[in-house]
Amino acid sequence: MKKASKVFYITFVLIVLTVAFGVIAPESFEKASGTIRSFIDTSFGWYYLMLMALLLIFTFIIIISPYGKIRLGKDSDRPEFSTVSWISMLFSAGMGIGLVFYGASEPLSHFAIQPATADLGTDAAFKEALQRAYYHWGIHIWAMYGMVALSLAFFQFRKGQPALISSTLKPIFGKKMEGPLGTLVDVLAVFATVFGVATSLGFGAAQINGGLAYLFGIEQGYVAQMIIIGVVTILFIISAWSGLNKGIKYLSNTNMVLAITLLILVLVLGPTILILNMFTETFGAYFQNLIGLSFQSAPLNAENRNWLNSWTIFYWAWWLSWAPFVSMFIARISKGRTIREFLIGVVFAPTVFIAIWFAAFGTAAIDIQKSSFDLTAFPTEQILFAAFNQLPIGTLMSIVAILLVSTFFITSADSATFVLGMQSTNGSLLPSNQIKILWGIAQSLVAAILLSVGGLTAVQNTIIIAALPFSFIIILMVIALFKALNAELKLAKPKK
Repeated sequence: MKKASKVFYITFVLIVLTVAFGVIAPESFEKASGTIRSFIDTSFGWYYLMLMALLLIFTFIIIISPYGKIRLGKDSDRPEFSTVSWISMLFSAGMGIGLVFYGASEPLSHFAIQPATADLGTDAAFKEALQRAYYHWGIHIWAMYGMVALSLAFFQFRKGQPALISSTLKPIFGKKMEGPLGTLVDVLAVFATVFGVATSLGFGAAQINGGLAYLFGIEQGYVAQMIIIGVVTILFIISAWSGLNKGIKYLSNTNMVLAITLLILVLVLGPTILILNMFTETFGAYFQNLIGLSFQSAPLNAENRNWLNSWTIFYWAWWLSWAPFVSMFIARISKGRTIREFLIGVVFAPTVFIAIWFAAFGTAAIDIQKSSFDLTAFPTEQILFAAFNQLPIGTLMSIVAILLVSTFFITSADSATFVLGMQSTNGSLLPSNQIKILWGIAQSLVAAILLSVGGLTAVQNTIIIAALPFSFIIILMVIALFKALNAELKLAKPKK
């Protein structure tokens, strides 16, 4: 195939073998993946917590250090995209479907089903529910994305290296990254990306199906979800064909318009004053408790430990599996920005928006739950629509939500095909449409097949397994980045 690298063929074979195992022996697949996931949760939970916390610390160090003045590109380069479009694109790629899927259901779960540490249904559980949502979707994740993306953008635009994960490790391993070792690194990145994105596609199909079932009585199940995946796959392939400056850019801007519209509707039609007060108090408490949250591993409390495995450790693994895709995409759209401008934008803008989102949707859902309407009686993918039904113009809000999930679905998959194309064509910044379309079809098929053999549990188990080896690569990327940044500053110093 034209311009396809060894990474493309090797990863494709690995993905086919993994999916074939799931299809031929679904029970064995689910049992094996569940056993490995349980081992990782038990043995590496502390490691995930430490890694995410340290990446946040390194991010702050770089922001306030002289490294922040270095530009991602030549000193004369300037950003290709406006700040608004840039933030919209990185936000759409980095969160997308999950934000709508979990916006109401996660805080509600922490309040009414399984609180982390507070007593069920109490005011303390209400406040804790929002803080935990901020923690799972906020500053830690974006710092991790920021560090990986910074490494990619620095070596790509400042040093002229190919847009590959392996290229960022050359300060440590030198030309070995151009051989089998580099191929192994890039294969791990692509493998993690495919299964990380497949999880979101599964969530998206389930929620679109749930919304249509709740509103219009359309049957909810595997057949309907496959039709949804098929339709959306065609749409994002059309978008991928149109290129970065058209399809992804326009859809990302559309995402932000729809998301802000839905957010405003919830703020205005929901318990407005309660939402504003809860945001003010819990967002402050989130930063006040940030250190404690970051290192909480519950070593002596089995119940809390199980909660952490189900929520925090799963999230950290999910975000790590998304890191190659999201970070490479963020790097690709960030040429010309200074390191300080880049990290502040990547880390803080999405964090604030996400906190407002969860405060609005979570508070509205919990307030409805407290008013004796049991939202927990609905499946997770229908909770948002059931909550909207308790508000004025709820049907219209549900339709907007379905449109938003659909556009997030398209942009996430579109961005992923673009990045997978880059990673499997030796870092080409303009991968061929043929490669992008093949990856688009492949990731949709992975989501569809895994949903058929084990539901979202099988997909979740797979990404936790895929994320572990890539997390070690992230550590090496950070070491290589600091090494290269130090060398860059020495070059910039005037000689006496």
